Amino acid sequence: MKKIIFFSLCLFASFFSFGNVKVSAIFNDHMVLQRNKTIPVWGWADPNENVIVEFNRQSKSVKADSSGKWILRLDPEKEGGPFNLIIRAGNILTFRDVMVGEVWICSGQSNMEFMVKSVTDAVTEIAGANYPQIRHFNVPKDISAFPKDELKEGHWDVCSPETVGDFTAVGYFFAREIFNKIKIPIGLINATWGGTVVETWTSKNALEHSDDFKDIIAAISSFNQGSLLEAKKKASEKDLSLLTKKIESLQGSVNNLNDVDQWMNADYNDSNWPHMKLPGLWENQVEGLKNLDGSVWFRKDFTLGREEEGQPAKIHLAMIDDNDFTYINGVLVGSTFVWNKQRIYEVPGKVLKSGKNVVAIRAIDGGGGGGIYGNPADMKIIVNRKQISLAGEWSFKVDSMSMKIQSVEPNDFPCLLYNAMINPVIPYAMQGVIWYQGESNAARAFQYRKAFPMLIKDWRDHWANGDFPFYFVQLSSFNENHGNSKKGSTWAELREAELMTLSLPNTGMAVTTDIGDSADIHPRNKQDVGKRLAAAALKNVYGENIICCSPLYKSMEVRWNRIILSFYNTGSGLMAKDKYGYLKGFEIAGADSIFHFAKAFIEGDEVIVFSDLVNEPVAVRYGWADDAGEGNLYNKDGYPASPFRTDHWKGITEEEKYTVNL
Repeated sequence: MKKIIFFSLCLFASFFSFGNVKVSAIFNDHMVLQRNKTIPVWGWADPNENVIVEFNRQSKSVKADSSGKWILRLDPEKEGGPFNLIIRAGNILTFRDVMVGEVWICSGQSNMEFMVKSVTDAVTEIAGANYPQIRHFNVPKDISAFPKDELKEGHWDVCSPETVGDFTAVGYFFAREIFNKIKIPIGLINATWGGTVVETWTSKNALEHSDDFKDIIAAISSFNQGSLLEAKKKASEKDLSLLTKKIESLQGSVNNLNDVDQWMNADYNDSNWPHMKLPGLWENQVEGLKNLDGSVWFRKDFTLGREEEGQPAKIHLAMIDDNDFTYINGVLVGSTFVWNKQRIYEVPGKVLKSGKNVVAIRAIDGGGGGGIYGNPADMKIIVNRKQISLAGEWSFKVDSMSMKIQSVEPNDFPCLLYNAMINPVIPYAMQGVIWYQGESNAARAFQYRKAFPMLIKDWRDHWANGDFPFYFVQLSSFNENHGNSKKGSTWAELREAELMTLSLPNTGMAVTTDIGDSADIHPRNKQDVGKRLAAAALKNVYGENIICCSPLYKSMEVRWNRIILSFYNTGSGLMAKDKYGYLKGFEIAGADSIFHFAKAFIEGDEVIVFSDLVNEPVAVRYGWADDAGEGNLYNKDGYPASPFRTDHWKGITEEEKYTVNL
């Protein structure tokens, strides 16, 4: 019996310790290998050890170098499977259920990270996700001051109703659309991190050869993870001191709040508190609260009649980033500890009274944007079939600021995510990249004109796979800062930078301004996003005879008091998506640079724009706003026109540059 136990323990140990040879975590059961291209396989063994790799009918060998690293390249394979991938050295590794098909990298920030379980009609989508030939690999979140060779961990998941909920939604709908057309296995490699800037996804080599970024790289070139953390702590102390002064100018001290335990009560006097409009993240509402991580209280009163007194109610508070404790008349009615969930709480009847009632919310934010956000219609209390809006002015007061710095975060320094989440995946054979990012770069949109193309070139250089397809999503519609032509729009300028990136070869852009959500930075319709990205791949990679592009501005001509606009990608013709045929979203300006809402109509493949207020027009803008959802110019193939401008007047982000606090 003891011998059996000992033998079992040996087997157990050998299973978890590969002995002399191991491979990158991306090589695993259920993986998808790229068809019709050489297939790199790599790993580590004893120095100078001979390693044999067998796949399908291939067998190749390579000797590990003096450090134990090895890499070989299998010959291209046609689509098919399942196969076994076998690696032999002092031990044997066998990976089963391996498919050969199409592999796509899915990367960016939260809108690419956004999971299937959170999309519109998620229950139906999950129930129908029987696509065993679609596979998903989630690159674990990690950062590093230096390029890493290996991922922390990883496994491939076969698409099913049990697994698909955690897939990248844009990636899944992209893959599903392609699979339904070409019936070939699809592998998705999901390397995403919400709220991240493009510079952290870019390699040191690219940044140090850029005039815009080389000085920053030089300043931190000798740093390791520990020294980066120390630099962050010192910078944080300085930032915290400045932030404290700003908050004290708004409300007085944040350190001597002896009455904070009374802030939820109806009879508390908040007449000297500052105000902000809700919903709206506090960073976007109050200049003094920018970069605040911590806790803020909000208070608002509402009035009920005698018929509502003692009645049960339901309070809706849109969404709160990150956590909340919600009180009515001093009674806790609910709390939630997730940032992207609708707050709907039941209110016991005994809580409410006739006359003045007070709702008090303690919102706690651990990083990024903080506060109450969403649709104003989702802020209300319903009692006795009566709806009372809670949107509008609220009193607020900061009760604490986060001071604890425990780790380096992805945006603290450049290259951190490239080093830990992209470099270890290279040179895994793949077809191309789909990308959804830019929200976190909007404040520096003008510089994104260089930073985004630099990332694309950088990844192509490191993969050494030519100008592989790189398809990206243009920022959707979201009322970030109420930006428009009059006050300027960071989001419009970011979309322009994305539009300009199409000058790179083999790129494509999905326009999504028509399917955004002005009150939610994470629109839940990811089905159409995936479908539009897939259309570009189906036409340009897989040879489908389809229209795949949105109309893009080409040129303008002034005729009398009108401007005539020409477009690329008109497809089957231009159209106004309006039952009366009216075009919306156009503005026109004269030499004074003041834009006026314009009338516009389609004539053939051109759009004629004019205004009675502008006799000598010189420029047109379309969809030039944070929330660009009003625009309704499409081609007849169903693709919305990209927002654009014909002028080159200075924007509001031109002077904003990437910086690192050291």
